[in-house]
Amino acid sequence: MKKIYLILLSAVLISSCVSKKDFAALQTEKTATEEKLLAVKTTLQKCLIQNEKDLAKASNLEEQVKYLQEDKKTALKQVENLTVLTQSSTEGINNVIAQLSEKDKYINGVRDAMTQKDSLNLAIKFHLTKNLTEGIQDEDIEVNVEKTVVFISISDKLLFKSGSYNVTEGAYTVLEKIAKVINDQPEMEVMIEGHTDNSPIKRTIIQDNWDLSALRATAITRILQYKFGVVPNRLIAAARSQYVPLTDNDTPENRAKNRRTKIIIMPKLNQFFDLLEQDAK
Repeated sequence: MKKIYLILLSAVLISSCVSKKDFAALQTEKTATEEKLLAVKTTLQKCLIQNEKDLAKASNLEEQVKYLQEDKKTALKQVENLTVLTQSSTEGINNVIAQLSEKDKYINGVRDAMTQKDSLNLAIKFHLTKNLTEGIQDEDIEVNVEKTVVFISISDKLLFKSGSYNVTEGAYTVLEKIAKVINDQPEMEVMIEGHTDNSPIKRTIIQDNWDLSALRATAITRILQYKFGVVPNRLIAAARSQYVPLTDNDTPENRAKNRRTKIIIMPKLNQFFDLLEQDAK
């Protein structure tokens, strides 16, 4: 700017002593100088604007770098957590697999044990059915196998007089055959259950059907022990009274069905579970 003013002043001072041609040249030079100055200002302004943009961009880049660094830390932490979780999950899965394997062994042991007992019980049923039904009406004695247990149901008319717990002479034939099968299977236990109908009874030493069913069960138990040599610690006497009937006590025929003695041949529970534990290992 100062230069322009000096040029103008000089032009005024010498205008009187220079020619029009020279003045025009000076005027042209002044105009060109002003244009150059404007161009410089414009360029400078553009540079300042661009510089601000570059600074802003650099600032954004720094923020992005910081964000990416933090994101990287977070990702690494997540990877660490996932690694720990994966290890824990793997251990948990292995533990579950191991437990399932043990359970499979136990289940297979149960199946093997039950298969062995089922085979034994089927053999017992075969011999009982063959021996007991000789000379005995089918409706008076019945042999069944359910799971690991053999059930022998005997009508009371084969064993007792009506309303009595005294065993008849004919009962000894049946009980002898049952005792032989029992003695051939020393690993089995035997439960003798007394069952009655719902007809009330009251006598000198019999108060009700509980007494009658208990006395009948113990009577059979004593014969198996003392007469036929069944080891007493294998015997269980049980009374069921009238409360587990085969059918309704609504006719004489149905009441006769409910008056029965049930002999149950079953595996000793402690030996059975010992067998399961051995098979499960």
